[in-house]
Amino acid sequence: MTAIRAPLAGVPAVVLDTDGVIVDSARVHAAAWQRAFDAYLAAHPPDDPAQRRPFDPHEDYLSHVDGKARLDGAAAFLASRGLHPSQDEVDDVAARKDEIFVARLREGGIGAYPGTVRLLAALRADGVRLAAASASRHARDLLVHAGADGLFDALVDGVVAARLRLPGKPDPALFLEAARRLGRPPEATALVEDAVAGVEAGRRGRFHPVVGVHRTQDPGAAERLRCHGADLVVRDLGELLTEGAST
Repeated sequence: MTAIRAPLAGVPAVVLDTDGVIVDSARVHAAAWQRAFDAYLAAHPPDDPAQRRPFDPHEDYLSHVDGKARLDGAAAFLASRGLHPSQDEVDDVAARKDEIFVARLREGGIGAYPGTVRLLAALRADGVRLAAASASRHARDLLVHAGADGLFDALVDGVVAARLRLPGKPDPALFLEAARRLGRPPEATALVEDAVAGVEAGRRGRFHPVVGVHRTQDPGAAERLRCHGADLVVRDLGELLTEGAST
């Protein structure tokens, strides 16, 4: 029999980030950002030669972009290279990234993580309320293409965030709206995130527990998530099931 392990055992509701937690799309986002940023850096090279290096889809993505709204991520990365683009330029870079990502999304092949799907099925069987949350406007499409949209009771994505004018992570507004739609207070709602900004948002919003997910080879990734508020860090959500259910 499938059993859910601590700290999710017995929780009445769970909110999960989408990219990198439910769907294997973070790498696709990073690759799209890389193309958009490298084109901008080539056209507007920083004064400091050391800052002209290409966008790193691992370190730069995690440090400046991961978990943030597109415009916030674009502005944060360009500022990290000592650049001061106009708002129109930031908009253009973000729009170019979106074009690249949408083209890749249409090609298909971006699936849900098997361990996550198994955990979601077990949680639903236990009557746990589930919500997906994302700053991306493409979250619903990602879930539909991955066949995971039917697993959730609520979705709060970038479309909802824009309509409600919700601030981006690390502000907890996105996740608090998801918990509200599940009818549970954050103190009785678990949050699952892979981004530092998202884990920080969970801590600020008083979600409990906050579960961090790190799938990279970076040895410091787990510790960064813990330092920003994760109660537990796992490499795959299947680890939160009994051994028999996660093999």
